[in-house]
Amino acid sequence: MGARDLKDITVSHQVTLEELRGRVAVDAYNAVYQFLSTIRGPDGAPLADSHGRTTSHLSGLFYRSCSLLEKGVQPIYVFDGKPSELKARTIAERVEKKMEAEELMKKALEEGRIEEAARLAQRTSHLTKDMVAECKTLLGLMGLPFVQAPSEGESQCAAMAAQGCVGAAASQDFDALLFGAPVLIRNLTLSGKRKLPRSSATVEVYPEKYFLKENLDALGLTRQQLVWVSLLCGTDFNEGVKGIGPKKGLKLVRETETLEGVCEKTGQDYASFKEVETLFLNPRISRVGALEFGEPDRDGVIAFMAGERDFSEERVSNALARAFNQPLDASQGTLKRWF
Repeated sequence: MGARDLKDITVSHQVTLEELRGRVAVDAYNAVYQFLSTIRGPDGAPLADSHGRTTSHLSGLFYRSCSLLEKGVQPIYVFDGKPSELKARTIAERVEKKMEAEELMKKALEEGRIEEAARLAQRTSHLTKDMVAECKTLLGLMGLPFVQAPSEGESQCAAMAAQGCVGAAASQDFDALLFGAPVLIRNLTLSGKRKLPRSSATVEVYPEKYFLKENLDALGLTRQQLVWVSLLCGTDFNEGVKGIGPKKGLKLVRETETLEGVCEKTGQDYASFKEVETLFLNPRISRVGALEFGEPDRDGVIAFMAGERDFSEERVSNALARAFNQPLDASQGTLKRWF
């Protein structure tokens, strides 16, 4: 989940996809996990081909990318590298929670509680190395560049935004702001109609835009101090302090001038907090060179999606035509690009 939800203390702006035209660095793992979680059948089973191979990630990545391109948004997906050792606790907890959800889901299915099983299934998503490789293959066929981060994808997205390679970093987590992204976009890969939990009703979800400077000015904090607030609330890299949420954490940081003082007030180990602070303020990143959008390999995409993974050839072809702003040029067999 990244930094604990800072929504209660931050300022956001609801925007449309059309307003986000241009290049955006997308936290790939964050997006693909969303696809694996939400693209499922009525019983919670993921989308699969005739061989039983999961295809939810490919469906989400392809159709969402096409939708973004159609609106003028150029996604550059950034894939996680080796996670920090500080994240080991969080990873272990996630594995344990998934195992627990899987057991509860199986029991719900056995007892005929289909809706409950479907809800539990959303918490059991697994992203494998093969799935990551398939995502990269698909992006390559579509002519979309992607970046392999040395460590955290969000820190790489933030660096790319700060360097001006892209206009914003996109993720559901607030870590990108802590890593220094001037602009964060949430709901980029989730916008549209979404079913409410435990209800047949739906709600419209819109992209949200967060400006780092605007929020720091509104909170009266530096970026370093915003990191302290998150350390108190808890992040993927530290547990946080029991009983402290964003509002209480903000109050404590405003009353204290140093990280040592924050730790002294809350009884926390300074060395541990300092280590996580350093990770956010000086993350492992790569310098990204020119990122070129190429011509899509229409035949390759159709062979991969329809021929190998059982997607509708007509639907895939139509999505490509809309995404690249031109109908299929029958004489050349390619799609004309607008990049």
